[in-house]
Amino acid sequence: MKNILLLSIIGIFAFVGCQQQKPVKTIENLKVAIKGELTASARYSSFAVKAETNHPEIARLFEAASKSEAIHAANHLKILESFGEKMDEFTPEVDVNTTLENLQKAIQGETYEIEKMYPEFVAEAVAEKVDKAVESFTWALDTEKKHLDFFKKAITAVFEKIEKVEVASNPIPAGYFVCPVCGNIYDNKITVGKCEFCFTEQDKFLSF
Repeated sequence: MKNILLLSIIGIFAFVGCQQQKPVKTIENLKVAIKGELTASARYSSFAVKAETNHPEIARLFEAASKSEAIHAANHLKILESFGEKMDEFTPEVDVNTTLENLQKAIQGETYEIEKMYPEFVAEAVAEKVDKAVESFTWALDTEKKHLDFFKKAITAVFEKIEKVEVASNPIPAGYFVCPVCGNIYDNKITVGKCEFCFTEQDKFLSF
């Protein structure tokens, strides 16, 4: 009887200890990141519809970026759920304007994630020793940098189209590849063999 009681007490303390060891800040950051990625995915999907008529090549970029963000959100969610946590329900806010304005909004969002949000999240995940979160946040951070570059090229293309420039100074890709594992994005004219972030084979990439 005493042994059973002793084991019960040990079990209670072990349970409490596990609860206390949860990476509180990283869990909070995962939720923020999931919300941000799902919101970006919904926005880019709507931006793609808006761009389809006059800027089909930019519509492809928004479609690819939307999928990329959704993959980031799914990766973050898996880690969150591994801690026994659930994501709060929410409805993404989507405000669609002209394609030029939508690109400007996308650039603002990507810049914030690159310069502030993800560097802080990575540092806090490192401090709490959550390797999977470090990996997922880093994949997202590195991909957002590529999104930003593509969006900047796209905004130049819009201006040149308005100005009726015959030869584009920095043409944007006609299509894109997205890695289904980490969300990395590529010009579909490029052959890489494997994803530079997660080493997924190129033949598994999604096409847009």
